[in-house]
Amino acid sequence: MSRWDELLHERLAALAARGQRRFPRAAALRPGGRLLRGGREAVDFSSNDYLGLALHPLLAERAADYAARLGAGSGASRLVTGTGEAHLALEARVAALKGAEAALVLASGWQANAALVPALVKAVPGAAVFTDRLVHASIHHGCAAAGVREIRFRHNNPAHLDALLARHADAPARIVLTESVFSMDGDRADVAALGALAGRHDALLVVDEAHATGVLGPGGAGLTHGIAGVDIAMGTFSKALGGFGGYLACSAVMRDWLVNAAGGFVFSTALPPAVLGAADAALELVPQMDAERTHLEALGERLRGGLARLGIDSGGSTTQIVPAIVGAEEDALRLSALLEERGMVAAAIRPPTVPPGTSRLRIALRAGHSHGDVDDLIAALEAAR
Repeated sequence: MSRWDELLHERLAALAARGQRRFPRAAALRPGGRLLRGGREAVDFSSNDYLGLALHPLLAERAADYAARLGAGSGASRLVTGTGEAHLALEARVAALKGAEAALVLASGWQANAALVPALVKAVPGAAVFTDRLVHASIHHGCAAAGVREIRFRHNNPAHLDALLARHADAPARIVLTESVFSMDGDRADVAALGALAGRHDALLVVDEAHATGVLGPGGAGLTHGIAGVDIAMGTFSKALGGFGGYLACSAVMRDWLVNAAGGFVFSTALPPAVLGAADAALELVPQMDAERTHLEALGERLRGGLARLGIDSGGSTTQIVPAIVGAEEDALRLSALLEERGMVAAAIRPPTVPPGTSRLRIALRAGHSHGDVDDLIAALEAAR
């Protein structure tokens, strides 16, 4: 065992002692909101495949068609020879969905966020960057990569942001970053209020729509669609859209700048044809899925009502993401294990992903779930308490 192995063994043991060590476990999605793990099928309350598109035959068929016609890989980065007609067509389709002038497709949602902030700060050195305290880790990573100190505003608090923007009025530019649906809490930002604030303070507003795209807004277009003051909407194909990859929807001139300045775009191999095919099929299907969106909304209301009856805090959730906040790491792990014994998968989320003292089961509802599935989950939680 090397010195590094010894050191890492100690660090891993410390994580385990705090109930924070993590292990990847093999699993496979199954229809009807189910999951296969360890040879057993379970009701899946942890995957982000909100609309069930990951197993939709049209996505698989189009992915196979693109791969058969265009090959397994793209061959290069987008600025060398990696841009194909399929990339450009997908970007046009994303822009149309989001109501934007243009869009840029990147390898993942993480990469989109991580590459965006450095590119923006490169355009205006010294820009002040304001972030909601609960934004995704990829946004924090992007800020760190840009070398900026985040000015954090209280979660979903436009009044606090207003005061901070006024306090930093002398900055050469101001950038506000938030999410429309927060991934661990399932609550929504007041995007219209933030857009109005950004307009009043001449700030650039960036909204991460990873968990809203496909599920919320007109035709699944997200919560930024049609809202004045939103300059950039980021999203992914890996959640409700059932595939992989990320995008930034923005103005045409912003896209041109990102093509030239976003390192995650410039230096990464382009997405492969099969991934593009699946994304194209998902964007064709999503506008037609109002029934699934309505069903998801009803499931969320049913689950929040059940948790409230049990005295379990679901925070400010109003979406398909419903946290069951229990506090201590060991309590979240215990509940997750007990549910798995009953044939349900609900991942325990612990610090540093969430603040200390707010460990939880992050329950992700899917269109394949029934009201009976939700009732069974509530009953299992009641029995486990």
